[in-house]
Amino acid sequence: MQTCSFVSRRISDSAKIIALLFLYLYVVTVELHAQKKLSSDLKSASEQFLGTLTAEQKALATLPFDSEWRYDWNYTPRQRKGLPLKQMNESQRKAAMNLLKVALSDQGLAKAEAIISLEYVLRQVEKRPENDTYRDPENYAFAVFGSPDAKQPWGWSVEGHHLSLHFTIVDNKVEFMPSFFGSNPGIVLPGYIQEGKQVLKEETDAAFRLLGSFDEQQLKKVMLANKAPNDLLTTNSRKVNLENREGLALGDMTPAQQKMFQELINIYLSRYHVTLKNQELDRLRQADMNKIYFAWMGDREPIRGVGHGHYFRVHGPTFLIEYDNTQNGGNHVHSVVRDLTNDWGEDLLKAHYEAAHKK
Repeated sequence: MQTCSFVSRRISDSAKIIALLFLYLYVVTVELHAQKKLSSDLKSASEQFLGTLTAEQKALATLPFDSEWRYDWNYTPRQRKGLPLKQMNESQRKAAMNLLKVALSDQGLAKAEAIISLEYVLRQVEKRPENDTYRDPENYAFAVFGSPDAKQPWGWSVEGHHLSLHFTIVDNKVEFMPSFFGSNPGIVLPGYIQEGKQVLKEETDAAFRLLGSFDEQQLKKVMLANKAPNDLLTTNSRKVNLENREGLALGDMTPAQQKMFQELINIYLSRYHVTLKNQELDRLRQADMNKIYFAWMGDREPIRGVGHGHYFRVHGPTFLIEYDNTQNGGNHVHSVVRDLTNDWGEDLLKAHYEAAHKK
């Protein structure tokens, strides 16, 4: 009887392993299909956009994939490579914005459009004329690097003041970092158009909720400094140079705090197409969520005024989130998501070229 029971348990264990294996293979197949579909949709959207352009416009909008300009990114007002919205007609603008619609979630698209619209607020705040070109909602440039192709690497970007998004497509896989969303004003003050608008409210509120949950011993680890830096520590560097993870690890938080921390991460990743969100969450789990750290500098309450401001960082083995709100008396937000190994699709490109070399 004991032998029969042992055999039954072995059969049951084997059945569970087989079931888990099939579930894993199913999930992998579904994810690969989703990645391929998103890659195809971006290819179609890019081709549609380029197809609306004149030869002169296309010369501005397209650059070689290996161009150094692909890595030249910034979140300040300036002239940019690519074709700006101001040089497009209405149908061309619609095709350009459709690229964002395909790559982002509804929430992400709404944030991007809201960031662009804040240029109207800044014109009013700074008493600039309606045709001002420094605070300019039409100075957002779209660029396609290489030729949209299912077999060869290519990419595209959109960049303007406080919005800098970069997508790299390699072998039907899409990478979406670095990715910058900023907001000036952080909150539109009374007396101005769009009064009360706070584009990055979800991110801000979630971070303060998490900070407020820590006890004094936890805060000793979380608080790196009483004064926040005046901008992102990694700025607009091509490659992140921030080796040491500091603060409090997710694995050292209470279950309730872990849930809040994961909610904060989820808010950031929910800006992007669900396929990209799930892709990054899988990567974080594989690298060990418990080793993701949360750190804070500056005010522990959302105070505006001269000398006030706050900064937080989410730093894991594979990715980094930075948020800084110190300029303009703590009413000017910069925030970025970086991949520590795969910004600009570097890992994907390495695998692609190694595979091609073997052939």
